Amino acid sequence: MARTLFNADFIAPRWLKHRQLQTLAPHLLWRSIPRFDTELLELPDGDVLELGWSVPTTAAANTPLLVILTEEESSLLRSPSTRALLASVARKGWRAVVMHFRGCGQVQNRSSRGYHAGDTADAYWLMSVLARRFPHAPKVAVGFSIGGNVLLKLAAEQGGDGLDIAGAISVSAPLDLASRSDALNLGQARHYQRNLLRRMRRRIERKREEKLLPLEISAQQLQRIDTLWAFDNEVTAPLYGFSSATDYYRRASAGALLDRLELPTLILHAQDDPYVPGDIFMRLPLPSANVRIELARHGGHLGFVEQHKGLPHSWMIERIVTQVERWVEMPELSVVYP
Repeated sequence: MARTLFNADFIAPRWLKHRQLQTLAPHLLWRSIPRFDTELLELPDGDVLELGWSVPTTAAANTPLLVILTEEESSLLRSPSTRALLASVARKGWRAVVMHFRGCGQVQNRSSRGYHAGDTADAYWLMSVLARRFPHAPKVAVGFSIGGNVLLKLAAEQGGDGLDIAGAISVSAPLDLASRSDALNLGQARHYQRNLLRRMRRRIERKREEKLLPLEISAQQLQRIDTLWAFDNEVTAPLYGFSSATDYYRRASAGALLDRLELPTLILHAQDDPYVPGDIFMRLPLPSANVRIELARHGGHLGFVEQHKGLPHSWMIERIVTQVERWVEMPELSVVYP
């Protein structure tokens, strides 16, 4: 682990060290919505994938492209991390595209299928489309939270040459879904679990009302589900062919695949993440030499808010942009160092 695990140079302000404050701060600070255009990408199964595009007016064939996978049950409009990164990318003059998981954007998807934390098919289809559209553009993919788990699982499945991207960046990803489910039952994390379940139940209830849900479950049964584990055991697992929540967590978690990563990979994580155990990397296999893990003492979940010239500043966004610049400028080098 020593060869891949490094101390992040993030320093939380004295007044913003608590993990819940770090987790909440971006929602209060990064509120502006950058300009973007919506595309509905047709999928092989007849469904659509909602994309949010930021494209500079002077984009050339070799203009870098950032592919962003959002958090679970989130969207460009709801995710401060995604909005902040999109705005930063626009200032750099790069292209960026945000992939919403099915049913999580402004437009509802057409089919009964939604998504789950290990479902990589839609992300793979999007990246294959982007490879055809922009063959000369250097590309980097970024995944926030669950999006990070999906991205790393996809990268492990496809190997070093299976994706047209120079590297992958994962931030605050729950790479062991079982331990994440346990963590959400503790302390203040239960508030996040309640909000997450509310959005998940709403999405499933909508499919049930549209008679697009191939699952026998009533509205009353849905409302009685009060933990993420119960939801995954009673809804996610049977809906996507897993025998149980335990089976789902085992097969969908990207953490067990870290030793198979051939792409340059940067993982950013905080030890005090309220939704992921602090010792997560001690539970996982030794990552491959292509992986660099930067672990901060503080930072919460998708927080990493520091103080710069007396003002709050996103260390996370700056770190991502710095790494993208490195990979874009020297794509021939398989390095993950800034």
